[in-house]
Order: sequence, then structure tokens, then C-alpha cells
Amino acid sequence: MKQLNNWQNAIFLTGAILMVAGAGTSLLNWAAAPYLFALGALGFTSMQMLQRYEGSNFVIRRLRRIMLLSDILFLVSALLMFANQANVFHLDHITYLQYIYNKWVVTLLIAAILQLYTTHRIGQELGQEAKKL
Repeated sequence: MKQLNNWQNAIFLTGAILMVAGAGTSLLNWAAAPYLFALGALGFTSMQMLQRYEGSNFVIRRLRRIMLLSDILFLVSALLMFANQANVFHLDHITYLQYIYNKWVVTLLIAAILQLYTTHRIGQELGQEAKKL
């Protein structure tokens, strides 16, 4: 895996902290919570997309694709957080409650589970690959 330089690593970690802060403060109905989360998601996902795998291990390539799916779900969660603040799509109340209201939590949960799984498995696979060399 391509390693990030110091600046990229700082953006990556700051993005992760902002995502946690944004998700946590949204429970308190803080108006700036979606902005924090979106800024963090942009930083986190963009730096994670810069980490490329240049080897030929099929399992790691598959896990990287799953990780990129979780990055997309983080960004979808940010969009849904903005849509959750007000009915920005001008839907009727029942449709808004069915499809938009607090659905960002579901996409965030799926993204976080995929992220944990892929991070753990990629670490294992890279360790096995290093032992073979």
C-alpha cells in the first residue's frame, strides 16, 4: 500500500476526528454538525483514495474496492445529514419521514462496519504478503 506523507496523514486523521465530532454533535441538534461531518468525510475519503495498492494480490484489490464503497457511503451520509436538517427536496411529510429523516445513521453504520472489516483484513493480508517475501 502506498503510504501517505505527513500532511496527508494529518488531513486523514483530522478528517476522521471531524467525522466523529460531526456525527456526535448531530445528536445534540447542533446546526453546524453536518458541515463538520461533511468536511471530515471529504478529507478522510480523499486521503484514503490516495492510498493505492500497486501489488497483484486479488484479495487486497477486492478489499480496496469494498473500502472505496464505504468511502462513498460516508459521503452519502454527509448528504443525508444536510437533507435531514430541513426538507430540502420539498417532499411531502410522509415521504420525507420514510426516505430521508435520520437515514444518514444507516449509511454511516454500514460504512463504518465495512471500513472496520476492510482495514482489519487488509492489515492481515499485507502481513501475510510480507511474510512470503
